[in-house]
Amino acid sequence: MAERRIPYFSQWETPDMTMAVLAEGAQAALLKDPLWAGSGARDVEDYARWAGNLCGMACLKMILAARTGEIMPTVDLAMGCRDYGGYVEEPDGKIKGLIYAPFVPFVKDRFGLNTRVVTGIPVADIGDILTQSEFFIASVHHSIRWPDTEPPSKGGHLVLVTAVNSDTIRFHNPSGHESATRENVELPLAIFDRFFAGRGIVIDL
Repeated sequence: MAERRIPYFSQWETPDMTMAVLAEGAQAALLKDPLWAGSGARDVEDYARWAGNLCGMACLKMILAARTGEIMPTVDLAMGCRDYGGYVEEPDGKIKGLIYAPFVPFVKDRFGLNTRVVTGIPVADIGDILTQSEFFIASVHHSIRWPDTEPPSKGGHLVLVTAVNSDTIRFHNPSGHESATRENVELPLAIFDRFFAGRGIVIDL
C-alpha cells in the first residue's frame, strides 16, 4: 500500500487513557485526563461525558487535518454535529450518536465535504470504495484493538480507513490502547471482517 501520512488523533485528549477508560468507564476515567481542555469542552465533566462518543469526531478531525492542516477540537466538532441531529442528549444525560444521516449535511455545510452513508457492504467492497473516494469511516466493534479476540458483536465504534490492497486494510483507530493499535494499523481483511458491521461513511474526493 502506498504510504500517505494522515494525522492521527485519539478520541481522548491523552491517547494513553484507553486502558483506564476500559477499567473505570469513560465518565470516571476521563475526569483525570490532564489534557481535557484541548477538547473544546466547557469543563472536564462535560468532556468526560462526551468523549466516549467521539470516535466519529476524531475520524473527522483526522480528515480535516489531512485536507486543510487545521486541527479542530473534538468536542467543538461534536457540538456542531449535535446541532444537525448527529448526536442526541437524552434526559438522563446519556448521549446517543454518532447518527450517520445528519452527519452528511453537517460536514457538507460546515466543511464542504461530500459524504455518503453505505450499508450492507462486504469487507471486499472497501477496496473498491477507496479507488473512487478518499476515506472510509468504518463501523467496527471496539475490541478490534485486540484482533486475536472474537468480538461479541459487530459495529458500535468508528475507525478511519486510509488504504486497502488485495488482502490488507490500513486504518487509524481513535481508541487504540497502544501506538501499534492506534495509528496506521494494518490487518488482514479477513480479520477486519470479524469486527466490521458492513456499514460506514464514504468521504469522496
